[in-house]
Amino acid sequence: MNITLEAIEKVMELTGVEYKTAKEALEKTEGNVDEAVKLIQPQTKDIGEDVKNLIDKLKKIVEEGNVDRIQIKKDNEIVLSVPVNVGIIGGILGLAAAPWALIAGSVAAFGLGCKLIVVKKDGSTDEVK
Repeated sequence: MNITLEAIEKVMELTGVEYKTAKEALEKTEGNVDEAVKLIQPQTKDIGEDVKNLIDKLKKIVEEGNVDRIQIKKDNEIVLSVPVNVGIIGGILGLAAAPWALIAGSVAAFGLGCKLIVVKKDGSTDEVK
């Protein structure tokens, strides 16, 4: 079985998964790109709904107050850190949807393995699940 870089990139492009996931799917399907995509798709199919639910939970936490910033972590590395201010919940200049769209888009782009972290004003953190 010879798995090429082109096959891995094609699976990544078609499914939006990371290199490792694409390669593992190709190994399971003996290098068949179409079968690898079919194997991955059920796992990624409902990500959009999961992200929406996660953002709804996050909005509720922010509305309760005591939140300083929101972070997205992948493999324990911070990939996005957004300060929570009046603009994110108050809609200054009519841009209230923009921060939520940025957070949702980031979670979706980084896909599985992301953690959404709320950093409170006292420095403590909570993961939004």
